[in-house]
Amino acid sequence: MTAPRHENHPEHTDILMTDDVAGDEALLFGRVLDGKGGGRPVTWAEARAWSPGDNGEIIWMHICRNRAGIQEWLEAAFGIPEPTAELLVSDQTRPRAFREGETLVATLRGINFNPNAEPEDMVSMQLWSDGRRVITLRRHPLQTPRDTLAQIDMGRGPTDAGSLITSLTEQMIARMSRSIIDMNDHIDELEEADLDGDTEPLLEKIATIRRNCLALKRHMSPQHEAFERISREAPAWFEDHDRREIAETIERLSRYLDDIDISKESAVVLQDDIRARAVARSERTSYLLTIVAAVFLPLGFLTGLLGINVGGMPGASNPDAFWEVVALCGGILVMQFLLFWRWKWF
Repeated sequence: MTAPRHENHPEHTDILMTDDVAGDEALLFGRVLDGKGGGRPVTWAEARAWSPGDNGEIIWMHICRNRAGIQEWLEAAFGIPEPTAELLVSDQTRPRAFREGETLVATLRGINFNPNAEPEDMVSMQLWSDGRRVITLRRHPLQTPRDTLAQIDMGRGPTDAGSLITSLTEQMIARMSRSIIDMNDHIDELEEADLDGDTEPLLEKIATIRRNCLALKRHMSPQHEAFERISREAPAWFEDHDRREIAETIERLSRYLDDIDISKESAVVLQDDIRARAVARSERTSYLLTIVAAVFLPLGFLTGLLGINVGGMPGASNPDAFWEVVALCGGILVMQFLLFWRWKWF
């Protein structure tokens, strides 16, 4: 949600910029990368006081964007234009990326693995970098930055802004495989299930898988375009090896999108198979009922005719008439079966 502008109270921004408590709440974590794969943690006050030097260090700040005053701070501290700052704190999270002078701006999405979340509930992450400073912003918890943070704290992380961005994109896409593998496992289980029993629960699960596939495809296809724009339009500080890394991420995302299509088609095939079996069972039942009706129709007509209570009924005074009628019905039944067999009805 876009933070309130407080245009009638300019002192609000000054208070926020000097209030370390508010800053510490907004700053989820910060690291100053040493250019060798490691980094040291920084507080909100240290991050505000940090400035690029000649030692090759860069700073990374991961911020909760729904804190009050974040948009104003971005504009005041980094000279980010108002439309861009508004985008960085906005809930308009369709994946995109563009170059703005010597800065790179992007909105990316990752799969939501928070408790009680569905795979299609995507979590967005906004990104801004000028090559020496990298700011990532999120509203809901997102594991991807934490994965990259763990690498930095172990001394095996990215060394510059470009490699930090590629690391974030790689971690974000790599986590997609978990959801895709889970969907494929569910499809395999459904294919091995008994399709001749109660299929309503199976159809509900298949419908859920199809919705997940459609949601992932809808959200991740624009991300493919965003990665391509990063590769093509990133400033010069985004080096050639970073572009090669992002190209590998694009290729991996393309494979995942293909896997999603395959999962969706597998779910459609399984759903069609279940429905075809249900239709076949229904048609077989209708066929048997038709045969039974055809068998008993003439017999019912005969017994109904003989059962009318009027004078002149043949055999009314004959004690053997009942068995003669039974024999006649048996003869009709045998003749029907012979005709049905000749007509290949069964």
